[in-house]
Amino acid sequence: MNPVEIMLVEDNPDDVELTVRALRKSNFTNPIRVLRDGAEALDYLFGIGTDGKPNMNAAPVVLLLDLKLPKVNGAEVLQKVKNDPRTRTIPVVVLTSSREERDLHETYKLGANSYIVKPVDFEQFNRAVNQIGMYWLLINQQPAG
Repeated sequence: MNPVEIMLVEDNPDDVELTVRALRKSNFTNPIRVLRDGAEALDYLFGIGTDGKPNMNAAPVVLLLDLKLPKVNGAEVLQKVKNDPRTRTIPVVVLTSSREERDLHETYKLGANSYIVKPVDFEQFNRAVNQIGMYWLLINQQPAG
């Protein structure tokens, strides 16, 4: 059985590096699939590969999703994930720099499981990512299959 992966949808290379480093520093060994824009994320989740099979072998254990993405924004990705029975149960953690109240309300209405504003301070960012990992990878119980 393949280990369950963490899916990170983030277009900022610095935030990708910080998030991956923070997860590794916290000793999470799950594979991390990094997708750089909303279209790439949707293609991975719902697209069909050249072999005619779905791109995604198994649902990620958690989807870390930025809101401000090129091509397809994070809210649209969230809406598609939560509206499709194949992906509806994937926990989606919005990890964004937006402190806008309307973004917070909109993402929860669309089905986000959590909304976290990225801390500016490096150590706070590490702690936030560690807490995300601890909860969604170790504490939270998800249905099988």
